[in-house]
Amino acid sequence: MGAGYVDALVKSNKIMAATLFTEDLERSKEFYAGVFGLPVHWEDADSAVFLFGDTMVNLLRASNARELIAPAPVGGPQTGARMQFTIWADDVDAVCDELAKRGVTLINGPIDRPWGIRTACFADPSGHIWEIAADLPKS
Repeated sequence: MGAGYVDALVKSNKIMAATLFTEDLERSKEFYAGVFGLPVHWEDADSAVFLFGDTMVNLLRASNARELIAPAPVGGPQTGARMQFTIWADDVDAVCDELAKRGVTLINGPIDRPWGIRTACFADPSGHIWEIAADLPKS
């Protein structure tokens, strides 16, 4: 398995889709449409897809997740955060102000991080963590 295998596996160095398991599809759809101002790109009775640039975020009813990942178990929303999405912004504070207007409660931030970025985090209704981040101005 040489470089050709890696090239074929990672065609464009982009993540095509992330599937998030949710116990309440309708509530999650409303959250994504309201918070991110995005239309549903595609949906059926058990899932809804939103486009973030070239990346699809697929909200899937948790009851349908087992067939995708079996024999691995499907974790519940109370088991703790297992991942975080990061969205780059020009102004973290301005985005946080807009999130507050849309009814979003921050988990943390805005915070200046020692590795040179300013961040703030919030969670969707199923507990998936989203981070807003921007580079700190160079001194």
